[in-house]
Amino acid sequence: MPSLIAEPLNTQHFIMDRDDRTRNKNIGKNFMCRLQCMFSHSSGSERLSLEDTQQWSQSLERLLESKYGLATFRSFLKSEYSDENIEFWLTCEDYKKIKSSFRMSSRAKKIYEQFIKAESPKEINIDYHTREQIKRNVKTPTMHCFDDAQKIVYGLMERDSYPRFLRSDIYRTLLENLAADATKG
Repeated sequence: MPSLIAEPLNTQHFIMDRDDRTRNKNIGKNFMCRLQCMFSHSSGSERLSLEDTQQWSQSLERLLESKYGLATFRSFLKSEYSDENIEFWLTCEDYKKIKSSFRMSSRAKKIYEQFIKAESPKEINIDYHTREQIKRNVKTPTMHCFDDAQKIVYGLMERDSYPRFLRSDIYRTLLENLAADATKG
């Protein structure tokens, strides 16, 4: 009698697995289309390729250098409700480009309020010492006042989020779909 009960469950499990694979394949194709549409209006006709996507697994730096890689990683982090680190890191990259001291001061305060201050809306995970140092730095900001926090956040992403991303359905499915498209010609 136990074998009769187990059989329908195994069959059902197989059907669910097949449905999950089909759903993941469709998610990957939909995501590829969304990525290419996001960037179709930008200059150049650079398309998402299997080779570029494979290179994302070489390093977090490689992933973030790619416009498609960055967009995919951000989507992954948003799906995990943990996108504050990449948002902070990108905000710091933009902050470093500011030339006006008035704009720098204004922007530094916004960054502090949004990411650094305890209980802030997108509070990043940094130690007390770094948080206090930034609190002092924001009073007379320089282009480097967030560097220590940015290094900490990059390290967290590199050790935690990035390896999870490489194992994620979104990345694996994207690779599979690009590989299938490449073999079709």
